[in-house]
Amino acid sequence: MTGAKELSGPRIPDSLSTAYATWTWTVESGYPPYSVIFRLTSPAGEFRFLKVTEHGFTPTAEEEVRRLRWAKSYITVPEVLETDRDAWCTWFVTSAMKGRSAIDPSFRDNIPGLLSLFAGGLREFHQMPVAECPFQFRISDALRAAKERLARGRINAEKEFHEEHARLTPEKAIEQLLRTRPATEDLVVCHGDYCFPNVFFEHGRIAGYVDLGELGVADRWWDLAVASWSITWNLGVGHEEEFLAAYGVDPDPERIPFYRLLYDVVS
Repeated sequence: MTGAKELSGPRIPDSLSTAYATWTWTVESGYPPYSVIFRLTSPAGEFRFLKVTEHGFTPTAEEEVRRLRWAKSYITVPEVLETDRDAWCTWFVTSAMKGRSAIDPSFRDNIPGLLSLFAGGLREFHQMPVAECPFQFRISDALRAAKERLARGRINAEKEFHEEHARLTPEKAIEQLLRTRPATEDLVVCHGDYCFPNVFFEHGRIAGYVDLGELGVADRWWDLAVASWSITWNLGVGHEEEFLAAYGVDPDPERIPFYRLLYDVVS
């Protein structure tokens, strides 16, 4: 289990430490100490990914496994190889995704092409059948989750809020969401965190999607607002409208700020 001694995240179950004792462990991302994703590399060079979540953290590993297994019938997602839980955490191991994520620097050589691929991937995702999806993240569900996070002290504005929301306390953020809540929703199956690291391309086509823990039926602007935000984070200003046009919508000055603030509060 090379590299694991440097971890500051969730405790690793003994069964995993034993099963992957000869593999190299690399922290990929996460929210230490509650949730961490590891890249596992075998001595032969095989890659797998492990996600460990402490009980009480949302979305849980169990919730993400259910979403991955449901989505697999419609889109390309990693295969869940094993999953389990103990008294302290839940976890799952998946296969590696083919291709490269949109964050790969090589895609910057053709930004219009990258934006077109990124928009096409979101259109494909939104084509999954709403009526068949058992997971819900409509505004009422999201606001309820936000209030629960607030009550449990899990909203850390200083660490989690982006610059445009830095003036808000968690309480004020939820007040603003309640005040600016859109009256209607254009429902699709949303990814929940559609950003560059979570979308993979290969040979000029979508290769698949990762990090589906917040997949659910929601307003399409939940994804569009976050996706266009991700474009500015990764490419700089000036590309959001081109992405939205490639997807097939005009900017929505009411829903974009609402769903970006909602993202900061519940993610």
